[in-house]
Amino acid sequence: MKDQTVIEIKNLSKTFRIYENPKSTIRDYILQFSSRGKHHIIKAVYGVDMKVKSGEFIGIIGKNGSGKSTLLRMIIGAIKADKGSIIHTKGRILRLALGMGFDPNLSARDNIYLNGSIIGLSFKRIGKLFHQMINFAELEEFVDTPIKYFSSGMVSRLAFSIAIHADADILLIDEFFGGVGDQNFQKKSSEAFDQFISDDKTILLVSHDLEGLRARVDKIGYMKKGRLVKFGPPDETIDYYLQDLKKEHE
Repeated sequence: MKDQTVIEIKNLSKTFRIYENPKSTIRDYILQFSSRGKHHIIKAVYGVDMKVKSGEFIGIIGKNGSGKSTLLRMIIGAIKADKGSIIHTKGRILRLALGMGFDPNLSARDNIYLNGSIIGLSFKRIGKLFHQMINFAELEEFVDTPIKYFSSGMVSRLAFSIAIHADADILLIDEFFGGVGDQNFQKKSSEAFDQFISDDKTILLVSHDLEGLRARVDKIGYMKKGRLVKFGPPDETIDYYLQDLKKEHE
């Protein structure tokens, strides 16, 4: 259902304890467990509330270290949230990052099967899409070459060509779309991404590409020092963010 809430988070917070000295003895472990070891507290995310409906495309912006990626990792369960945090999701959920799970010692062929399985594709489905992925990445002559010999652009093209076939209802994307390959490939990948997001997927995309977000998303959340300080229409939120950055540099 289009209006169904598929992500709901309340009071979402994450606190990290950073210890001054690494644990090397049983005594160190005991002191750390009892919180008497010397440490300092980092509030990576604090008190975030957000609702996302089925089919919505949400952008997440903010300076580096503002808690954007930590937010995605908590939603998917890769990082345990603080006590009192509430996270509800409905449907198959997947986090995408460029080249996630790639093994540099394996060939392009093997990495397609490895990475494809990570993003929810069956081997049968990967087999049907294999040549399409290779052709899109423009790597027909390097199918059986270990990717450790690839340039960064070749790896990016391969990763993108796999990622746009991700099979999930909810996608949490940590900035990797856009700026992939040369100018011709960027145009091709941008068109492929627009087709990818048109299939009624629910998407949360962390990105620094403000104009790309402005043109595509339904809403934008602005993270600042771990807090969600603005969540609303793209133009309104981007303008607020830019004004905030301007104030910081005055």
